[in-house]
Amino acid sequence: MTFLITLIGFFIAGVTLAALVWSVAYPAKRIWPPNTYSTWTPVFVWVPTFALFGTLIALGLIGWGQMPIPNWARFGLGIPIILVSNIVVWNEVRRFGIAQTGGAQGTLKTDGLYRYSRNPQYVADAFMIFGWLILSASPNALAVGILAITVLMIAPFAEEPWLREHFGREFYDYCARTRRYL
Repeated sequence: MTFLITLIGFFIAGVTLAALVWSVAYPAKRIWPPNTYSTWTPVFVWVPTFALFGTLIALGLIGWGQMPIPNWARFGLGIPIILVSNIVVWNEVRRFGIAQTGGAQGTLKTDGLYRYSRNPQYVADAFMIFGWLILSASPNALAVGILAITVLMIAPFAEEPWLREHFGREFYDYCARTRRYL
């Protein structure tokens, strides 16, 4: 069972990574952000996202506590990182909008946490995974988690050409004053 869940996690993260790398290499034929937003777009965005997080949770539970991480770090760091990251992600999704977070064209967000990071949702998602890896102390989740974090850190490189194209000077000015991550 562990092998199958790990394989599913690698598959989802690998396909997502391939789509992002394709989008970076061939922005005119990009997959992300989508060229057109339809009723199916949220399905193609949210189902794999939640499935990947689900595999990480399952792998963490299966291998719970198998890595030599002290309990003070697991519970004292892992839980707060997960909680704060969730608050950040869902607050920004609420402010940004589900549709726009899922690839619909909208407005350039430069307020809230977007004043400090051009990608606070990706950063918070990466920290959420990191927090889970610490809390679960699971070698089963580690490799899939590292790949998932890699996907999150590459995603902005696929989005930025689209943002430059749609928001022009406003996006260039925003980039000049705001860091990509932290």
